[in-house]
Amino acid sequence: MADDEKRRIDEAKKAKQAEIDRKRAEVRKRMEEASKAKKAKKGFMTPDRKKKLRLLLRKKAAEELKKEQERKAAERRRIIEERCGKPYDVEDGSEAKIKNICKQYHDRIVALESGKIDIEFVVERRDLEIADLNSQVNDLRGKFVKPTLKKVSKYENKFAKLQKKAAEFNFRNQLKVVKKKEFTLEEEDKEPKKSEKAEWQKK
Repeated sequence: MADDEKRRIDEAKKAKQAEIDRKRAEVRKRMEEASKAKKAKKGFMTPDRKKKLRLLLRKKAAEELKKEQERKAAERRRIIEERCGKPYDVEDGSEAKIKNICKQYHDRIVALESGKIDIEFVVERRDLEIADLNSQVNDLRGKFVKPTLKKVSKYENKFAKLQKKAAEFNFRNQLKVVKKKEFTLEEEDKEPKKSEKAEWQKK
């Protein structure tokens, strides 16, 4: 009888455990379906694909930047060669050849400096013309540049600052005090010296 009771309890426990396992399986299945639906909603871009795409974009940007730097360096070299000319080979050149090269460089520098002065003069003249035209336009429109006025209180003592400055620069206060001697030079001469004896002491 005790064995039957024990068997029934074991079967009930197994049935209960089976029910719990079934419910867990259902919940797991539901969660998997939900995650699949979520992934389907997200579409093509998964986190791994996003990471790969980010790396590819960085690589592409680095390549583009390198190409741009090379292009700028080539453009710079081209402009330098165009403006300055190709460098001369002076290693194996004779004295006359080197003198000729120096003369060419000197003539080129003189021409460039004179051109620079002419361009600067033209720029200054055009700046003056632009300023003059701007002032004429403002005159025609009736726009005048108003000076900025300083706000002053009407109750302020206008001469207070001047009086303060005058007090600071009082010349009497800045004079040096000189000690007056108690007697004049004549009196000093009349006074007997310590080394000399008075007349009444001589007797």
